[in-house]
Amino acid sequence: MNRLANESSLYLRQHAENPVDWYPWTDEALARAASEDRPLLISIGYSACHWCHVMAHESFEDPETAAVMNAHFVCIKVDREERPDIDALYMQATLALSGHGGWPMTVFATPDGRPFYAGTYFPPTNRGSMPGMRELCAWMAEIYRDRRDDVDLQATELTDRLGAIATRPGSTVSPDRSVIPEAVAQLGQQLDHTYGGFGGAPKFPPSTVLEFLVQAIVEDDVAPLTQEIASLTLRRMADGGIYDQLGGGFHRYAVDDHWLVPHFEKMLYDNALLARVYLHAGTRYDEPRFTTTAEEILDYLIREMELPDGGFAAAQDADSPEGEGVYYTWTPAELASVLTPTQAALAARRFGVHDEGNFDGRSVLSAALPIPFLARELSEDPLPALQEIHAQLLRVRAMRTPPTRDDKLISSWNGLAIAAFADAGVELARTDYLDTATRAADRILDSLVVSGRLFRVLADHTAHHLAQLDDYANLIQGLLRLYTATFAPRWFTAARTLADAMVDLFFDPDTNGFYSTGRDAPKLLMRLRDLEDQPTPAGNSQAALALLHLSGLTGSDDYRACAARALALAHDQFARYPQAFGTGLLACAHLTTPSREIAVIGALEDPRTQALITVARAHQRSGLALAAADPSDAVAIGEIPLLTGRTLIDGMPAAYVCARFACQAPITDPAALRTALAASSVGPEHQQSGYP
Repeated sequence: MNRLANESSLYLRQHAENPVDWYPWTDEALARAASEDRPLLISIGYSACHWCHVMAHESFEDPETAAVMNAHFVCIKVDREERPDIDALYMQATLALSGHGGWPMTVFATPDGRPFYAGTYFPPTNRGSMPGMRELCAWMAEIYRDRRDDVDLQATELTDRLGAIATRPGSTVSPDRSVIPEAVAQLGQQLDHTYGGFGGAPKFPPSTVLEFLVQAIVEDDVAPLTQEIASLTLRRMADGGIYDQLGGGFHRYAVDDHWLVPHFEKMLYDNALLARVYLHAGTRYDEPRFTTTAEEILDYLIREMELPDGGFAAAQDADSPEGEGVYYTWTPAELASVLTPTQAALAARRFGVHDEGNFDGRSVLSAALPIPFLARELSEDPLPALQEIHAQLLRVRAMRTPPTRDDKLISSWNGLAIAAFADAGVELARTDYLDTATRAADRILDSLVVSGRLFRVLADHTAHHLAQLDDYANLIQGLLRLYTATFAPRWFTAARTLADAMVDLFFDPDTNGFYSTGRDAPKLLMRLRDLEDQPTPAGNSQAALALLHLSGLTGSDDYRACAARALALAHDQFARYPQAFGTGLLACAHLTTPSREIAVIGALEDPRTQALITVARAHQRSGLALAAADPSDAVAIGEIPLLTGRTLIDGMPAAYVCARFACQAPITDPAALRTALAASSVGPEHQQSGYP
């Protein structure tokens, strides 16, 4: 066992028996490198990563390769999920040096951490133009020993380039709504009109772009294009093998351009984001199929990813003991062994299972033949038979050895899940979803807020690593969505407390944007900014969304101004690179669409109050802030400024429609509220300035 045996990270513990003399990222490792003048060999990955496991088996478990590594380097293993700050820094370097990024990431750096060579996966021995890991290590050691000046020059130049990017000043110009139609047009040009999504293989679910297309209020002339892009992509993904046709939930990405064969890891963040997109698309486009997909994703998360005390595990591995994908794939013989002949034939037709297979002689299930085609072939509705087949195959699959689950709880990703379950609890009238969101929120606030400071990871009942910007921003969003779903004031209070801490720890008033790490975080070469979605929402953009929501509930111009300044930092890139800025575009749409707030006063169990709330919720896509409370609830009315001073009208529940806290006369009739909201739905051409 090496030093990784007692680490909190499953990924690090998976390397505890390597013959490599691994260190976690610690002061001890850096001090040894400095005292012995050894370069660092930094290997970064995560537990569910298939190619990380491949490289581990080929190189890190090989005694000869390990001997070369140990002789010349201080070797450091990093879990990118626990330390995204380290990952982001060296990913920038890897992209600059090699032109591409990914995991496993392999970085050679000077003892003080300045990178001078980097790449991703390296085979065990030379393969074509790709150097083998053993030869690469020997070469890097020789260069460091014999060409130190060249190494220092390369490391210094690269560090200076990264520093210039990190300190890029933000614009002082208010975010401009014109980027939104420009971005939509650009996405339309990049769309794969056959299979949806953007570009070719491999294909990753464009979750944040889809959320922007579905949720943002856009100009009438581009609205049809937003629906076309979103609907086509959502349909094709749900039909493909990237979607688990039996158990629900999405795998991380497809290796082809038509969403058929995935790498099989399942990530909490993908499924939280996609559940919310499918939910919102189902409501906006009146597509029951999208709503069903959202429900299947959330049911999968409860069944397979929820932790005993609340909250969700981070990921399921790509590999199972029998091999990559075996848990999820089928052969005709396996279908025949567990189904009747008629059922087996129908399952093979529906799911595209055949003798040749589509993945190592086995078949990844997809919606290969649409239900209407099957209905015509059978001259009857195939759904009852398919439901029986589905249940039987899922029962049989559950007896297989499942992929490993990484049980660490990550604040950021759980914030995304809380938002999804909260929204779905309301949209689908599922109190169990609200209960699930509540358990997760309680778990994080009880276990990961220590002396007022949020931490990122909960493992073995212990908090690890100071939370970063995305942890704060995503959790704040989740808590605000949970408040809107339940109107329990404690969620608003927790969100506002975290938001104030987020601004204090991460915001730089001199350059307008948020840093990814807090001013109290362990020091790296530099503090970076999280500007692009990849694939989770960018911290800057998500922080802006959260602050805009809080501004609507509090009337605080400070929150709104801070959001506008954060968006200004990368605003000039939104239209040029929309695939990387879906969250920024959504925040920009909210910022530049006239804000409205609704306060509903009345007993929450009163049907008249609920009728007003239902009407208000129907208008929430525009970014409307909604608060509600019983007039006797002094805590809610005292804590939430939007509710302050609101009263019943002649003993009846009332809704107050406001714009920047200037409110119309209270309304007690749901039909009148609907009319008032429709009349106040000011179009984008009447936009407000981004800065208050």
